[in-house]
Amino acid sequence: MDETIRRRREVAAGHRKMSIGIYDHALHVIGGGQKYMATMAAALQDRFDITYLVNREVDLARVGAWYGVDLSRCTVRLVPLPFFGKREWIDSSRVEGTMENPFDAVSRASAGYDVFVNANMLEKVRPLSPLSLFVCHFPDLPARAHFAAHEYTLLVTSSRYASVWIQKRWGLSSSMLLYPAVDLPAPELDKKCILLSVARFEPSGSKKQLELIEAFRALRAAFPEDLAGWRLVLAGGSLASNAYLQKVLAAARQVGSVDVRANIALDELRNWYGRASIFWHACGLGETDPHLIEHFGMTTVEAMQNGCAPVVIDGGGQREIVEHGASGFRFRALDELCLHTLRLVRDQGLRESIQAGARKRAERFGPAAFDERVNALFDLLRREYLDVPRGEAGRIDTGVVDP
Repeated sequence: MDETIRRRREVAAGHRKMSIGIYDHALHVIGGGQKYMATMAAALQDRFDITYLVNREVDLARVGAWYGVDLSRCTVRLVPLPFFGKREWIDSSRVEGTMENPFDAVSRASAGYDVFVNANMLEKVRPLSPLSLFVCHFPDLPARAHFAAHEYTLLVTSSRYASVWIQKRWGLSSSMLLYPAVDLPAPELDKKCILLSVARFEPSGSKKQLELIEAFRALRAAFPEDLAGWRLVLAGGSLASNAYLQKVLAAARQVGSVDVRANIALDELRNWYGRASIFWHACGLGETDPHLIEHFGMTTVEAMQNGCAPVVIDGGGQREIVEHGASGFRFRALDELCLHTLRLVRDQGLRESIQAGARKRAERFGPAAFDERVNALFDLLRREYLDVPRGEAGRIDTGVVDP
């Protein structure tokens, strides 16, 4: 009997659960994409056998603690990629067409699962499982050497912004729009004079923490009485060795009243959300490259969920989250960021109105809607898996209406 048919019959007879292999090359670093997939894995782990494929050792209990999810029924499988050596960050742009594809090791591992999920947009990983899912937050690189995203059964995007650019850059259509699940309630604390930004300290500086420090400095210099007592808090994950983080720390010391909190525990992050009055997000400021603009912005939703008034970049996925003037403000330049912030600082009534609107808007991106759509998606994959095997899986219609 063909091995594929035998495995499908085992699932159909209830002798085993369907197996899902999730590849995330950046699972060891705190980030929105990693939280997105961890939330999905947590929602599925009781119905499916889930294994994370990683390129370096990862403690799943620690990962779960970062994001406030239980991953105790998931396992980890190490798939070394010698080509990248001991680099903390795997960059697929280093792989050229003239060389052997180093991601073939991951492809071979994918063949051992009923469904293979490419969690973090590595477009050079070819799926060899019967069914496959490519999760794309943004198509960072053009379709070139060893490109394989078009070979997946389904392509899921986390924002309309990503869907548009996948069509433009890769000529592919999204099978399903699946907004992230955001559920990080903070303790009910009195709001303080705190401007909060939560974003990874990218070595490239793409999250713009230095620019936010400059905006805070300019605000305090121009309006010292209004900004008296206000602090800026910058929180986010970071690699162990990060020259950009050192620049941020130096700038914070020079300006004063700026707290930099890298790789903090989840409980501390919740407390900042609970106490902060205003939330800043500037990823994409001054950028023309679409992949450097915030693709969605989970931390913006987390802040809104906890009553922070958001002042965020007017671009990318932030436009899908913040309704200008109702649930927050959007800006295109630092002077606009400062202007909107000053209005919120001076006018408590406006600040409270925007905070209430933000809480209401954040409900759209809650976990209930996410879990419902994730389960519908994997119900579809299970039905497809149990159908008579075809020579080639090809793309399938999800039949799920976008939100």
